[in-house]
Amino acid sequence: MSRVGALCMAVFAAALACLPSARVAAADRVAIDRVVDDLVARYALPGLAFGMIEDGEVTYVRTAGERIAGSGKAVTPRTLFKIASNSKAMTAALLARLVDAGKLRWDDPVTKHLPQFRMFDPWVTRNMQVRDLLVHNSGLPEGGGDLMLWPEPNAFTRADILAGLAHIRPAYSFRSGYAYDNLLYVVAGELAAAAGGASYEDLVRRELFEPLGLQCRVGSWRSRAGDDIAQPHMRKDDRNVVLGADGDNVSAITSAAAGGIRCSLEDMLAWARNWLAPSSRDLEWLSAAQRREMWTPRTTMPVSARKRAWENTHYHGYALGFRVADSDGEWTVSHTGTLSGMYSVMMLLPDRRSGFVILINGEGSQARTVGTEALLKSLTTPGDARRVADYAADLARDAAAPTRSRAPDTSARVAVKPSAMRDRLGVWRDPWFGEVAICARDARVRFVAAKSPRLAGTVMQVGDRALVDWDGDAVDVEAWLDFGSGERAGTLAMAKVDPDGDFSSDYEDLAFTRVRDCD
Repeated sequence: MSRVGALCMAVFAAALACLPSARVAAADRVAIDRVVDDLVARYALPGLAFGMIEDGEVTYVRTAGERIAGSGKAVTPRTLFKIASNSKAMTAALLARLVDAGKLRWDDPVTKHLPQFRMFDPWVTRNMQVRDLLVHNSGLPEGGGDLMLWPEPNAFTRADILAGLAHIRPAYSFRSGYAYDNLLYVVAGELAAAAGGASYEDLVRRELFEPLGLQCRVGSWRSRAGDDIAQPHMRKDDRNVVLGADGDNVSAITSAAAGGIRCSLEDMLAWARNWLAPSSRDLEWLSAAQRREMWTPRTTMPVSARKRAWENTHYHGYALGFRVADSDGEWTVSHTGTLSGMYSVMMLLPDRRSGFVILINGEGSQARTVGTEALLKSLTTPGDARRVADYAADLARDAAAPTRSRAPDTSARVAVKPSAMRDRLGVWRDPWFGEVAICARDARVRFVAAKSPRLAGTVMQVGDRALVDWDGDAVDVEAWLDFGSGERAGTLAMAKVDPDGDFSSDYEDLAFTRVRDCD
């Protein structure tokens, strides 16, 4: 613990001179090839891109599969993937650049740059600093307000997010714990825009992509037939099916600062090298002081039983857009990215000036977890004999544990008849999410969110409870509808049917009141 803390606080010198590591030997290349092959085969991935850096140099690059399943268009090192929450480190670096430029300070009150900013508690509003936007200790519930970001597309704006934060009740007191959130990264992007005098998208292009030579994309652009862009996929009927493919015009998205950047494997390896072995030009781009600031942990994170068992981890913390931990006795700096049909990870071992990047364009949650572990071991314990199948078996045992699943059986569902819900039909309003209509249509009861059109479905009855069976595949976490009675008449609460469903489906943070009859 003391070693990790000392490493985290160390000032980075020009070359980050640390422990050198041998490059991948021929036998190890065979082993890494086997990891990639096993991941693609075991998890039926449509496409994958992987690259490794050792002692500051790219030593291994491998791509597999297609950017669109069945298209014959192969993934290349220049294929753009959605990097999802790996965007957060770029947003933090943008702010660090503005600190270097004297346009803001990490301990500035957020309201100095965004006077309209409000949290639920006025004291928190006054005391929240720029740094607090990035470290997940604000008191917001895990994933609080994410329904304003996903599913996409929706009609919520960044102004809506700034206004909605004031209505999201905290789950714990300010700076007292860790709960992952996305909304405050959107706020961070707007704060950067206010301090930098340009939109978040323009600033990222100007302050990151151009000086670092990255071909990443953010914001809107017109798609061309020859664009080398991976599309997200889901598994359906044992096939990889494109999920939410880009149209001819790719629109800017509200969540860009939290998870809306696209990069290729080449870009991500260049981004990683900037941190592991910065050139003199890189050090001019961002000072050693700000590099140290970005890797200094601010919020302690829980250590999972699996991480402790696999890596003997004792400390896990969140810095500015990065996670830091001890893994197999070594210091690691990393982050993951998760969107529907897109998964990424960047893992850095600063003492070795080594690391790797994985980009996946399919349902790759377990593939990312297993692949990260197998590839990390190739650096920290190269003699480890465990393979992809062994790590996958561990995850399977975790999933099969008797207490693992808390999802109820809802197979006996039937569509609710409008006559059975006559006194509950109407338009309901939540102060941050807006209006939803629960109204009769074609002899059924339909739930339709005004600002999030993909949150639409049919109300079903399961025993004495009602749930929403969402249309299509855009939403995979169903929701209970709990109508108030007695003193709570005219109110509506929601909750995940599967309590362990993705935290971004933050139905529990909604509190509706009935405002009028159905149109």
